Amino acid sequence: MSPVRAATNDALLEIEDLRLHFPIKAGLLKKTVAHVKAVDGVSFSVYPGETVGLVGESGSGKTTIGRCIVRLYKPTTGSIGFRTAQGVVDIAQLDKRALQPIRRDIQMLFQDPNSSLNARMRVGDIIAEPLEIHAIGTRDERRSRVEDLLEQVGLGAEMYNRFPHQLSGGQRQRVGVARALSIEPRLVICDEPVSALDVSVQAQVLNLLSDLQGELGLTYVFIAHDLSVVEYISDRVMVMYLGKLMETAPTKRIFERPTHPYTEALLNSIPKRVRGGHRKRFVLTGDIPSPVNPPSGCVFHTRCQYVKDICRTETPALRPLPDDPETSVACHLAEEVALEPYYTAEERRDLESDRA
Repeated sequence: MSPVRAATNDALLEIEDLRLHFPIKAGLLKKTVAHVKAVDGVSFSVYPGETVGLVGESGSGKTTIGRCIVRLYKPTTGSIGFRTAQGVVDIAQLDKRALQPIRRDIQMLFQDPNSSLNARMRVGDIIAEPLEIHAIGTRDERRSRVEDLLEQVGLGAEMYNRFPHQLSGGQRQRVGVARALSIEPRLVICDEPVSALDVSVQAQVLNLLSDLQGELGLTYVFIAHDLSVVEYISDRVMVMYLGKLMETAPTKRIFERPTHPYTEALLNSIPKRVRGGHRKRFVLTGDIPSPVNPPSGCVFHTRCQYVKDICRTETPALRPLPDDPETSVACHLAEEVALEPYYTAEERRDLESDRA
């Protein structure tokens, strides 16, 4: 893929065969003896104005993909196409200087607000820093912009001169949101932005992100390990395991009709009560295998309760389902095995009735 090419569809972000293998070095000469396959052949698109949830266990490669998109990591191979007015630019091929204008359009919201904010800087200076780096506005204009952002994220201009340690966890994450939005990005990578917060504060931050998306027309890639959070905010869900995509589908479809056994296992991990009793569920056993030496065939076969011989020897391709082209799955048995949904049709109707 050339650094700039004509846009072929309406996707804002097009990732093709993305791989990031970290070398493992050993010995006096520091020779490369193996690789950690953090991301191993991932392809997907993100469209303007939507929220795509990226879920999976720790070690599945979710955060690594996010950091590749913002080019904190340089991919080993593959392309990361970002649509601009000039065409689709391959972020993976750009050098530091060429990346500078692209960084205005792509920002990242980090998981831990305690470590992502400079403890020695005041809140106003933290939010204004991206404006200064990109030479946007005068000093007075930047201050006015920061005060407006503080109001927009629900903090108030009186927070301008406070330090991060004087704020609560939810307030610190709101500062992170304001900093990410300060230069008016088109795409925001949200790396588990609520996992370090209390449940009540999680809801506040999720509502804030949803409201800002409606007001500003933002596009989110929302990284999380909690499917209940992803259900609340995402339009589509992509399920990752050991550096590979297992399933992609609209959020409602994932909860009502999962097609990959790993998706079923993640859904089963969400607490739920049905008719006064606990829901019968399959508990996923074992740990995620080492990305240094992933299993042959389907990488999930070592933990799958439906495994067959073909799963151990042949790697399944991510393919659309014949009856639902919006859903793609990497499983040999997708048409054979009936998986347990999180919601029955009756429970979905009751839920939508309660929300209404």
